[in-house]
Amino acid sequence: MPGLSTVDLKGKRVFLRCDLNVPIKDGVIKDDGRIKASLPTIQLLLSKGASIVIAAHLGRPKDGPTAELSLSPVAKRLSELLNKEVKFPGEITGKAVTKLVGALMPGEIVLLENIRFAPDETSKDEAQRTSFAKELAAFAEFYVGDGFGAVHRKHASVFDLPKLLPHASGSLIDAEVTVLKSLTENPERPYGVILGGAKTSDKLAVIENLLAKVDVLAIGGGMVFTFLKAQGKEIGTSLVENEMLEEVKALIEKAKQLGVTLLLPTDIVVAPSFSSDAPPTLVSVDEIPRDQMGLDIGPESAKSYAAQILLCKTVFWNGPMGVFEFSNFAAGTKTVAQALTQIKGMSVVGGGDSAAAVRALGFQDSQFGYISTGGGASLEYLEGKQLPGLVALGLA
Repeated sequence: MPGLSTVDLKGKRVFLRCDLNVPIKDGVIKDDGRIKASLPTIQLLLSKGASIVIAAHLGRPKDGPTAELSLSPVAKRLSELLNKEVKFPGEITGKAVTKLVGALMPGEIVLLENIRFAPDETSKDEAQRTSFAKELAAFAEFYVGDGFGAVHRKHASVFDLPKLLPHASGSLIDAEVTVLKSLTENPERPYGVILGGAKTSDKLAVIENLLAKVDVLAIGGGMVFTFLKAQGKEIGTSLVENEMLEEVKALIEKAKQLGVTLLLPTDIVVAPSFSSDAPPTLVSVDEIPRDQMGLDIGPESAKSYAAQILLCKTVFWNGPMGVFEFSNFAAGTKTVAQALTQIKGMSVVGGGDSAAAVRALGFQDSQFGYISTGGGASLEYLEGKQLPGLVALGLA
């Protein structure tokens, strides 16, 4: 398969699958990191004299189109970043879209409406997906896959469409795969992994796959309390997955057997409710009140995590240490992020909430070795799974 840089695309229409799934509230984009991450491939295609039809998703629409999940604000922001008009028909297919696409001149760009507004995009029926992919294939002569955040989905625009057109991966996907390979194949040691977020069940397969490869594993976020309860500790009204307790006990034991340094918090910031103005109280993990919930790791825990991180040459971080959106419960995440900016080696921030957290807390992307755009996709890669979008592009 030819690399994108070597393909002649002058005068051709390219179908570009991006990941523009950005947080939007009241029509305002809160974090445009994924849009900016798509720019290098878009600019490369423009430099090659192509016209571009971009497809992307936003959220998980269940009942067809909604104004809240329209890509209209994304089209506007993309136009600003490129200093170039991005045409936005407000639809995915149909006569008006076909006419607009057919009239594209080299250097012009169309962004289709949220691709997931079309039910066939996410259908489990291969025939339905293929039929929809054929409609999309009629828009272009070449396909470029660059939406890393969606490559773990067997969706029409990710998996089925590349089979119908000559294709290549974009620079974002190439960069993501290079970084993830460095984390799984031959990481420079010591190798540390920091996992946070709400649920242990979301990260269990990653922990199991990485446990034999890492030197340090630090646990934060809501998933901490399943670990603490598995150790027999009182966790109050904190988030917990009781059905995961036995598996977590086995993981703790396996880490011990493998000689992995497993970091769990020694202090916790608790509050009576999940609220931005709830009064925070610092307690030992052995003294969590029954009527309080943990919303962040404490300062001693954060300091301990940071000290271990600074000894590592490779660090992967996915998931905040606490409810970083609330200022009273953001300190743990901020301390860990600060340590990542200081390691003498490779620091990788694994997409989703982690990327949003570091930007919300005032860090610059350039302070980290790499900020991934793919939360779920990165995790599934690290689990050792084959990702449909990478298979379709010949990268797996």
